[in-house]
Amino acid sequence: MICDTTDTPECLLRDPVDLFHSGHIVKICAPMVRYSKLAFRTLVRKYNCDLCYTPMIVAADFVRSVKARDSEFTTNRGDRPLIVQFAAKEAQVLSDAACIVCPFADGIDLNCGCPQRIHDDLKRTVDLCRKAEATGVSWITVHGRSVEERHQPVHYDAIKIIKQNISIPIVANGDIKSLKDAENVHHMTGADGVMAARGLLANPAMFAGFDETPLKCVQDWVDIALEHGTPFTCFHHHLMYMMERITSKQEKKVFNVLSSTPAVLDYLSDHYGVDSRATLCAGQQQLTQFQWQWCNEMLQQWQLFLCPSTRSTKVYLRLLS
Repeated sequence: MICDTTDTPECLLRDPVDLFHSGHIVKICAPMVRYSKLAFRTLVRKYNCDLCYTPMIVAADFVRSVKARDSEFTTNRGDRPLIVQFAAKEAQVLSDAACIVCPFADGIDLNCGCPQRIHDDLKRTVDLCRKAEATGVSWITVHGRSVEERHQPVHYDAIKIIKQNISIPIVANGDIKSLKDAENVHHMTGADGVMAARGLLANPAMFAGFDETPLKCVQDWVDIALEHGTPFTCFHHHLMYMMERITSKQEKKVFNVLSSTPAVLDYLSDHYGVDSRATLCAGQQQLTQFQWQWCNEMLQQWQLFLCPSTRSTKVYLRLLS
């Protein structure tokens, strides 16, 4: 678990529910396995994304394994507000996992909808949401498809009915690929927020009103990814998604088979004017300075803390590599 933050190791008092009372649609980056990690969250926050989720984390593995914590959860000072999503089937395991990340996040999300989402009998879905509301959850995200549906049209009418029967905020998810889509879904369903996944992968700047990924966003991704030491496969795949709409079929044949970071940076520089070589040097220097600064701050400011549910006195920290 990598955490660059100087907050005291106790549950933070910040309440992300306040976003739903701000007078505008809450725009949310969905939990996406392999993709909604720190570097990508940093990118979408630059383009009007209000709230970000981590990828889904298996709570049992996270509690049990230092390796899982190191690989699954990374954050820093600017990564707020942040919701950590867990998959869990035992209350105590979920509680233990939540206790570990509590100092570094603004909320915990329990994945109850992948792949089961709305039921064919909508009354069952409404009943489930009411039961969740009764337990004290802060909001519910609804993906408007059933378990058998993958790419069929989203049942926004079902989300509207759920919203009408629940008093806590509802977030609508499904086929939101532009800011206009977000606004339309809000008007159709009455949802308090919208969550996007594939739409943001294809255009991380969509919540800022861009119809396709601007080159400035590509440059920002290069800067951020290099600064965070993003592995090549992830770095490249994000660019493939982002450039899908702005590259020709022939360009895709070349770009999508590039096999190294230098090759990608050279291609971006030659074809799109992205200042890749300068970015690489600056990113490496910045990362080194960040590592030393972070290490010194941790030594000076962090104290061991006791997690009541796990009786653990260990803070899991390590440097970026």
